[in-house]
Amino acid sequence: MIEYNCSLSFSTGMLLTGFLLRNIPVVTDAVYIDFRWSASLRNIALAVILARAGLGLDGSRKQINYLLKNFCWGLPKFVLGAVSPAVVVPSMLLLQKDGYGLEQGVPTLLMAAGSLDDILAITGFTTCMGMAFATGSMWYNLLRGLLEVGGGMVAGVLLGFLLRYFPSKDQDNVVMKRSFLLLGLSVFAVFGSNVAGFPGSGGLCTLVLAFLAGLGWRRSKVPVEDIVGIAWEVFQPLLFGLIGAEIQISELNKNTVGLGIGSLAIGLLVRVLFTFVCVLCAGFNFKEKLFITLAWLPKATVQAAIGSTALDMARTKEDKELEKYGMDVLTVAVLSILLTAPIGALIIGLTGPRLLQKPKNPAWGEDAHTQNVQKHTHTATGRTASLF
Repeated sequence: MIEYNCSLSFSTGMLLTGFLLRNIPVVTDAVYIDFRWSASLRNIALAVILARAGLGLDGSRKQINYLLKNFCWGLPKFVLGAVSPAVVVPSMLLLQKDGYGLEQGVPTLLMAAGSLDDILAITGFTTCMGMAFATGSMWYNLLRGLLEVGGGMVAGVLLGFLLRYFPSKDQDNVVMKRSFLLLGLSVFAVFGSNVAGFPGSGGLCTLVLAFLAGLGWRRSKVPVEDIVGIAWEVFQPLLFGLIGAEIQISELNKNTVGLGIGSLAIGLLVRVLFTFVCVLCAGFNFKEKLFITLAWLPKATVQAAIGSTALDMARTKEDKELEKYGMDVLTVAVLSILLTAPIGALIIGLTGPRLLQKPKNPAWGEDAHTQNVQKHTHTATGRTASLF
């Protein structure tokens, strides 16, 4: 719990620091943050997150089945729905270390499903945002959304296969070359899609290219994940600090805050109920189902990454009404981080040892723990240990 709380306090502290810098009169007058630079840095951070998420997928049948099943429930909750792997994964690794839920595979399920949930939310959000800011008839916007998805996937497949074979394995410093190419192409996809007028395709392209490249690299993708993780450690404080700096108390609307908290509460309630329904026939007992349901509460980095995207898009169009709507989305995203991340962390830490069982066979538990930790330490911890 101490390890995890430090990580959580770090990300929440960065968010609050940016918020305070923007709302302390003397500091606000002395520090100027150009919104174009702020948006660019946040877009780079989004590209890094997507690259890490894509590398974390292994194409297993369990992950594919989860994605297909969850897509039906995921469409209406793209901004607030994404669970925080940076909160869930470190907590699951600590519970797994002590053997809780290990025999039933609860920690493994939550780590894999959490990553896919984030991918679904980011992809759906960017696609819907492209449709929302598009001009023209409804049918044109619908077709545009389909084109963004298709174009992003095609570009991701082409770039992913390029990364699988170039640079070749016999070259020197192949890990560094792969890492820089992956990050460079990811940033290029996010920025290039915005310039081309198809903002929804960039995120999906990044996910697909990272996923296909990781499949081709197999075990040799682990050191690449580590380097991408270092890049995230650089952009993490920038992301959270700049997100916090976008919120001005003087411009906050009480109705927006109240409705935002209400929407968040309703969304969490619906999410809890549907999660419980989804695991009814999964072979878990009631306590395990209850824990899985509660573990989906915390929100953090995904909300920080995509929460300001609509506001950035509105600013480029210089539309005051759209900027107001974008600020409402950002306000709700920040509220979701501040309210659910600490509470979700506390709930997971307190209920895990009480609701999950330790293996009945200690020898089996030790063997399974060793295998699971080796399998998930790089894909889960590397992607989220410092993430949120």
